[in-house]
Amino acid sequence: MVFERDVLKKLRKDLNNKRISILIGARQVGKTTLMKMLYDEVNDGNNCLFLDLDVLSNYEKVSTFEGLLNVLRLNGYNDSQKSFFYLFLDEFQRYPDIVKIMKNVYDNLNNVKIFASGSSSLTIKNQIQESLAGRKIIYEIFPLSFEEFLFFKKEDKLIDNLKNLNKLRGDLKSVLKDYFVLFEEFLRYGGYPDVVLKNNLSEKRDVLESIFDLYVKKDLIEYLRVDKVLNVKRLIEYLAINNGQKIKYDEISRVCDLEFNEIKNYLEILSETYLIKIVRPFYSNKNKELVKIPKIYFLDNGVRNYFINNFNLLKIRNDNGFLFEGFILSEFLKMGKKEINFWQDKNLNEVDFILNEVNEIIPIEIKFKETLNQGDFKNLNLFIEQYHLKKGYLVNLVNQEKKKNIFVCIPYVIKGVVK
Repeated sequence: MVFERDVLKKLRKDLNNKRISILIGARQVGKTTLMKMLYDEVNDGNNCLFLDLDVLSNYEKVSTFEGLLNVLRLNGYNDSQKSFFYLFLDEFQRYPDIVKIMKNVYDNLNNVKIFASGSSSLTIKNQIQESLAGRKIIYEIFPLSFEEFLFFKKEDKLIDNLKNLNKLRGDLKSVLKDYFVLFEEFLRYGGYPDVVLKNNLSEKRDVLESIFDLYVKKDLIEYLRVDKVLNVKRLIEYLAINNGQKIKYDEISRVCDLEFNEIKNYLEILSETYLIKIVRPFYSNKNKELVKIPKIYFLDNGVRNYFINNFNLLKIRNDNGFLFEGFILSEFLKMGKKEINFWQDKNLNEVDFILNEVNEIIPIEIKFKETLNQGDFKNLNLFIEQYHLKKGYLVNLVNQEKKKNIFVCIPYVIKGVVK
């Protein structure tokens, strides 16, 4: 059975767009699979070529513009052809000069369309922004969303019902029983495609271990030349234990034996390679609100749980609230939300997430609980009043209702409710 990602629909629309389509994301997240699926679709009736640049001999063939042009011609490209020749370049981040070659192709060959994929880093992002300005479309590829997860689990009925859940009101515990069983699996093991497709804990753990081993070998050591690998591993473990909490640089320095500037640099690397998300404070008045210390979340709960070796059921864990927050954050990122902060003032009133949209600010409070009380709305109401907002959201496990300007909702409707 072929499992399609949502982004594949967008990539198909790019088939007639000259701009270079670039897929960036963590290793093993599905970039190569998406590229190969698209290649298989266009290979029938079109000239196209797929090159895995992790293979050195493939890179050597296209390491110059002239060499690439010869490879294209060898594979059926005609300078005067009317239709596109589709070129797929997988794992291009290792070679900086490939970006310049892609620019030359775009500028000189009007009938060649490039799809390229790579694991993101600071260097590759800078190269793309500078050399391919106005010539590219960037897609960030994340682990599966919960809806995609249901599709991979072949839960067609649950998927069909998703679009109607936001219409329901009241205590939905009995209605959501089937969703919660799968939701628990998602929060424990995450959304990496290969992990989702494995059937038992041992297999899932083996896949997660291979993902991390490849991340260390390929990204940290070979590509980014990180020389303090053991220190960074301790840093990752520290962040996993403190997932969703404000980080303490002094404590990290002591535990990981790293200087302040090294910590900041490695945090940026872990963020740019899609292992973690740095969530910074929201502020408008620096005298009243906490503005310096960020929170760190893992982008995938399965990866995070692997580092702390804890895949226990949610009901017996003391970190289930942080897993729930991480899930909501990850879903927002998969929706394309980029400006996400948290809010805390000097009196320690806090709202979990603030979406900084172009024309509005949207506060989101997260509660991993089935029964709500008035205290759960206190900080959200405070933020709404202070910033004169029209609405906010409180995400919980089973209740859904409209309370004045706050929509109390369940996690499965986020994609349809928060636009």
